[in-house]
Amino acid sequence: MSPILVRPVREQLEHDRIIRLLHAKFRRRHEAVMNPGNEQNAGVGTGTSALYPDLLLMSQERGHKLQVVVEIETGESVNHLEALAQWAHFARTRAAFHLYVPAGMVDVARRLSEDNQIYVSEIWSYHIVGDQPRFTLVHRNREAPPPLPKPAPKPAAAKPAAPKPEAEKPPRAVKKPAARSASRPKSRPKAKTKSVVKKQKR
Repeated sequence: MSPILVRPVREQLEHDRIIRLLHAKFRRRHEAVMNPGNEQNAGVGTGTSALYPDLLLMSQERGHKLQVVVEIETGESVNHLEALAQWAHFARTRAAFHLYVPAGMVDVARRLSEDNQIYVSEIWSYHIVGDQPRFTLVHRNREAPPPLPKPAPKPAAAKPAAPKPEAEKPPRAVKKPAARSASRPKSRPKAKTKSVVKKQKR
């Protein structure tokens, strides 16, 4: 059941009857889980953002990979708000998204999906003949679905910078005493004092 819409009782009963009919049809080839009324048996997403489409079709092989998400709308629920709140999210899953709408709302559903760039794999119409609904495939999207947005990479934790190794100081050069040059002139004799000079003159 849509979280943003309260259907009239009669419309809700018809909606849930169609869910059960499709569930019986699909479970021959799939592992099928339905969410009629307020039931939340299986959903897409996690936590508070989880949504519960009307039908989930999974592979019968080991692993039970989700293959198709089915949403069934009534005349009241084919609107812009519903398209953004649910269709857009179902279209971003890795499974095909199949939309079932009343025969008179097919053009509205197409326009809503195109205007809001919602990728719908198949659109089916249904109408009631006597007491039995009849389903008709009215649109199949043959284009490849857009790639899912890649999650932003988490910033890597900064590693503590390793201490820089101290540069080894070059050993001090030992200063050797300069060798005396052989050609170094001999020291001059000291000049005689005045008193000595005077005595010689006498």
